[in-house]
Amino acid sequence: MIRTAAATDVPLILDLIRELADYEKAPQEAVATTEQLTEALFGAAPAVFGLIAEDDESGEAVGFALWFRNFSTWRGTHGVYLEDLYVRPSARGGGHGKALLTELARICVRNGYSRLEWSVLDWNEPSIGFYRSLGAVPMDGWSVYRLTDGALAALGSE
Repeated sequence: MIRTAAATDVPLILDLIRELADYEKAPQEAVATTEQLTEALFGAAPAVFGLIAEDDESGEAVGFALWFRNFSTWRGTHGVYLEDLYVRPSARGGGHGKALLTELARICVRNGYSRLEWSVLDWNEPSIGFYRSLGAVPMDGWSVYRLTDGALAALGSE
């Protein structure tokens, strides 16, 4: 079962984010706080949205997806950027990841959004294979760039 995240899910989402960071071999980078996630997801002007995957039999939360709207100037429509999708290892293969992506695709179709996009680490072959099985294709010729920390502060203070 997939449901929209509620404010009471923030501690769970934070735990899942930390599990994802461990899986991606970057636990030191997961520094978000409960307060930050609560404000981003449920504050006065939410800019991030969440879905929770629950096991149909036990009702236990086994995964999540966090996403936000982006915009395509070429298509003239919004889209969804999937920031994180994670399913606990014990629940993988149970259809939860596909159910989360299916719900995101439904959100796109329902709202007239033209794209559903995300990034995946080059070494994450199981996920790459899964995404390709759904019809997703890599954006060959594109590289993701990022400014953070000191470089972001330096550029922003010019």
